[in-house]
Amino acid sequence: MTGLTAIARDLRRELAGLTFAPPVAHVYRPLDYAWGPHAEYLERWGRGPKTVVLVGMNPGPWGMAQTGIPFGCIPLVCSWLDLSCREVGRPDREHPRRPVEGFECHREEVSGARLWGWARDRWGTPERFFSTVWVTNYCPLLFLDEEGRNLTPDKLRAAERERVTVPCDRALRRVVESLSAHWVVGIGAFAENRVRQVCAGQPVVLGRIPHPSPASPRANRGWADVATAELRKLGIQVP
Repeated sequence: MTGLTAIARDLRRELAGLTFAPPVAHVYRPLDYAWGPHAEYLERWGRGPKTVVLVGMNPGPWGMAQTGIPFGCIPLVCSWLDLSCREVGRPDREHPRRPVEGFECHREEVSGARLWGWARDRWGTPERFFSTVWVTNYCPLLFLDEEGRNLTPDKLRAAERERVTVPCDRALRRVVESLSAHWVVGIGAFAENRVRQVCAGQPVVLGRIPHPSPASPRANRGWADVATAELRKLGIQVP
């Protein structure tokens, strides 16, 4: 078992008993119902050290919520990441507009298609990519309101946000230390903020790339080229 697997198990346990008031109506916990694929991702590709850790925010409804893999675009999880586990259950309470169909889901996770497609196009093989880079999410919970809209962790009530932030901060710190990372890069503004809070005072270089979400105008203007340029500015070698 890798150190990352132990960290994920601890985080899953620490978040297990948390409850949330409105506007949160549904909480999806893919580390519970999609633990098999997530654990395979950690065990297959998470053996360190890594020089770069890319940190996303939390699961999307058509990505990690379906597959258990950060930015888990299903075609690329199956083909390029070469993960074989398909054991995905269901959340305790599903929103009818956001069903979990696992690897049978036909909706595309655009953010994941962009991120993993970029990794494939630049590095060629997952072996080459994961020899230096790791991709993780800061928080493993998906929050939905009554209409099925995503609620990012910063939209939680203050007390609830703190109960999520404390264990997630601790887990991210352990991931960075476990992998002996030199660069820690937030994917989007929220992740960058958490990275800077968590890694303050540590001997790592911090930075940010745009989130690949189609909701971001900048991401829709050639996200792969922008991400590559930002990483190179930080001194990271991108093929």
